[in-house]
Amino acid sequence: GEVWLQLYLRSVREAVVSTQSTGVLCLMNMITLDDLLDDDEYQEILEDVREECSKYGRVRNVVVPRPIEGQAVPGQGKIFCEFASPEDTKKAAGALAGRKFANRVVVTSYYNLEKFRKRDF
Repeated sequence: GEVWLQLYLRSVREAVVSTQSTGVLCLMNMITLDDLLDDDEYQEILEDVREECSKYGRVRNVVVPRPIEGQAVPGQGKIFCEFASPEDTKKAAGALAGRKFANRVVVTSYYNLEKFRKRDF
């Protein structure tokens, strides 16, 4: 019983913590359609975001949805960054919100980890 109870309480605490922050940060207002259509620009954005986000914790994955054959896709225009922990996500969100990127003000929000893993944008 005791071990099970400790695990249960830990999962409840983690659930409470993760309602504030998830492992995934969504960055908005950073990129344009032109950025997504240009292969070089797109690669540069992926690298820049990974590098910048790595300052706040361990980055697991960076996903930037792109149009497919000219068709808009869900999540287009947003950048998703998965961190190793919600604490890292929180640090990055605090640091990046309101920052300027290409003369645009960055907007941040947390994104559901399960949805992210399923690419449900």
